[in-house]
Amino acid sequence: MGTAVMGALIAGLVAAPSGAAEPPDARAAEGPEQIVNGDFSAGTAPWWWTANSPAAVTDGELCADIPAGTSDPWDAIIGQDGVDLLAGEGYELSFTAHASVPVAIRTSVQMAVEPYTSEHLSTDRITTEPQTFTHTFTAKADNDAAQLGFQAGGHDRAYTLCLDDVSLTGGTEAPPHQPDTGSPVRVNQVGYLTEGPKGGTFVTEATQPLPWTLNAPDGSPAATGTTKVFGQDPTSRQHVHTFDFSRVTRTGEGYTVTIAGKTSEPFAIGDDLYARLRTDALAYFYHNRSGIEIDAGLVGEKYARPAGHLGKAPNQGDGDVPCQPGVCDYRLDVRGGWYDAGDHGKYVVNGGISVAQVMATYERTLTAGNADGAPLGDGRLRVPERGNGTPDILDEAAWQLDFLMKMQVPAGKTLAGMVHHKIHDAEWTGLPLLPHQDPMKRELHPPSTAATLNLAATGAQCARLFRPYDAAFADRCLTAATTAWRAALAHPAVYARADDNVGGGAYEDADVTDEFYWAAAELFVTTGQDDYRRHLLDSPLHGDAGKVFPRGGVWWGGTAGLGALSLATVDNGLTDAQLAQVRTMVTTGADRYAEDARTAAYGVPYAPEDNHYVWGSNSGVLNNMVVLGVAHDLTGNTKYRDALLGGLDYLLGRNPLNQSYVTGYGERDSRNQHHRHWAHQLDPSLPNPAPGSVAGGPNADIQDPVAQDKLKGCAPAMCYIDDIGSWATNEITINWNAPLAWVASFVDDLGGSGTTDPDPAACRVGYASDRWNGGFTSRVTVTNTGTEAISPWKLTWAFADDQRVTDHWGSRITQTGREVTAHPASWNGTIPPGGSVAFGFNGTSGGGAADPTAFALNGAPCTGG
Repeated sequence: MGTAVMGALIAGLVAAPSGAAEPPDARAAEGPEQIVNGDFSAGTAPWWWTANSPAAVTDGELCADIPAGTSDPWDAIIGQDGVDLLAGEGYELSFTAHASVPVAIRTSVQMAVEPYTSEHLSTDRITTEPQTFTHTFTAKADNDAAQLGFQAGGHDRAYTLCLDDVSLTGGTEAPPHQPDTGSPVRVNQVGYLTEGPKGGTFVTEATQPLPWTLNAPDGSPAATGTTKVFGQDPTSRQHVHTFDFSRVTRTGEGYTVTIAGKTSEPFAIGDDLYARLRTDALAYFYHNRSGIEIDAGLVGEKYARPAGHLGKAPNQGDGDVPCQPGVCDYRLDVRGGWYDAGDHGKYVVNGGISVAQVMATYERTLTAGNADGAPLGDGRLRVPERGNGTPDILDEAAWQLDFLMKMQVPAGKTLAGMVHHKIHDAEWTGLPLLPHQDPMKRELHPPSTAATLNLAATGAQCARLFRPYDAAFADRCLTAATTAWRAALAHPAVYARADDNVGGGAYEDADVTDEFYWAAAELFVTTGQDDYRRHLLDSPLHGDAGKVFPRGGVWWGGTAGLGALSLATVDNGLTDAQLAQVRTMVTTGADRYAEDARTAAYGVPYAPEDNHYVWGSNSGVLNNMVVLGVAHDLTGNTKYRDALLGGLDYLLGRNPLNQSYVTGYGERDSRNQHHRHWAHQLDPSLPNPAPGSVAGGPNADIQDPVAQDKLKGCAPAMCYIDDIGSWATNEITINWNAPLAWVASFVDDLGGSGTTDPDPAACRVGYASDRWNGGFTSRVTVTNTGTEAISPWKLTWAFADDQRVTDHWGSRITQTGREVTAHPASWNGTIPPGGSVAFGFNGTSGGGAADPTAFALNGAPCTGG
């Protein structure tokens, strides 16, 4: 808790009269339980503690380390907020406590904000043996957000305080939680692309269509129409209508929609709406780096922080980490990488899919005709490595890849080449806790086949993408990948345990068929070796779109789709028939997602079985959107684009809760996500999550105490609360932000290209090369096969290896990494119908100098030949 809050607490406690507890004959305290998770069986949520007194659940108790030398009781506090009190009602407070040395603590029930008036204040003598304490009091005022605090400071020596079975009963049953959903007119609160689809949803019991009005930024009517009655939405149990205003293409900010006297949140129409989301979503990874100071010059003062887990007290550090007892006889330096989610753990299977999708965001700029690599290039993102000649997005990926390789079992050891599943604290820590303040022992957990294959896949992907920029790093990645692959083949069924969940998530996975498929795909694309191809073709997943692209989306425990997307988009050695089969898998999966979006009340491409929204449902939405985006890249079919944009609308406000799930985007955005150092809700001196952080979203299983208390009986798409204690619905994590970054990049590219669908038959490219020692000469002919002149023209492609253009004629050529753009010379800027332009260039290459086969003319894919 911040110093400002501590000062206020001091003021409130000093003003409270001594002995504020009611006598034992206070009104009978019969009534509902007001404390959530008082037995700590669900971990630490929603309990909090001051930063100087880190706590964790040990043997079923919450134990906190109270520092020496504090002056006052309120200098160290364990507490819970959100307690309901009713004036005149009696309450009974009870708890069990013991300490490592005999101490006196104070217990307060008070207002959580100024003037911090106390309803109860008592002092108890805690001994080394567990004792149960009981107090009764009568509330003097109504308060639906009071605070229970155990004030444990004011002692000369350090000690450990343990609490259990905390209970506060009395009052009346709190009314069911009613979410504030705002206007019943639901729209994308950020905005719609100029030429893209534009729609919304209206919550109403009306059974007949209703007129709607699109209000221009100046308040005048910009368009009108009538709603379509949808009926009962099974995901929200709401009766809804839908409306569409796609025909409106006039750009501007501050549009609204009004229906039956109700007006939506404001939104924009334009093409440049998502450039900031692209960079913010990627900045999430720098914010959550381990082992490096987060620089205020890159993220701003409120998000800057010292490096975490480098061994500087109170950290025990990640530079020399032992295994759990009995797991191994060595220690590893596993500094670096990304913190997974709200905790300070680093998990290979979650980190693998995350870094793969970050790299895929960049790789798409090399393979998709309308993708723009410039916003991801050197000097464009918030990373400290900017200016080193490598695209910034790859610099960010390298931070995680380096960590993944450090998790590999050393040569000569048992299970050499395998990869440790995870590294995290030996006990659960609570919120708030900045990484550099984490005092817990760090431990390596056993290797697993799933983690090993994650390294095989991401290492192979790394090798081909880093080759033009850092050949040594690319070689290291490929060596680690091939070593991991061989180790996985030798140990194909080493699984993480479901009960290995103390101090960090288990991430158990007893089916690694999908990881084998993903790893084989990436290794084949990178190396072309036939044994990887054979493994792919022999896999039971190959060709099965339903298993590779399930309705709920690709996830860390189902990664085959990542391999299929790479095979479908990155040049490789599959035969034409084999490539067609892979691409059919992609479009079949995308067809299903597009149909789900078309038939959904809120236009979302997510339809899990029985409408059962799961933990991280928003990541399911996003991963389905990635498949839709790739299908659009491959085919140009607008149904895929429209379904993807429908998913974006859902995430940014067109949903049953009228909630933007992305911090900093929309009028009603999530900002209290579960995170240990973005914890403003618990400590006002700490920030809310950084802009571009996506919440996990509705989860019908509501596993955490806050969700169970507030969301009981919720409809699947309504099972969400923007509360830091709700880790089951409101967590943020690297593997949810990774597909958000991919989608934001895709949509920003759409806006930049005007969202018009390319005509793949409008042009044809002829490309031929002569090779000589260390170099090549290439001749290119671009033919206009359409019926209208093309003027001006711009041809783009990407080399598959380390080719570099040295001089050129007949055009102006620029090259960034593997990406090449040819612009017309002063005399050939127009290609008439049936006409052609020709140009050429020389280049150098250290390899085979394979000719490119994918081209784009003015952003539209061209036929190669």
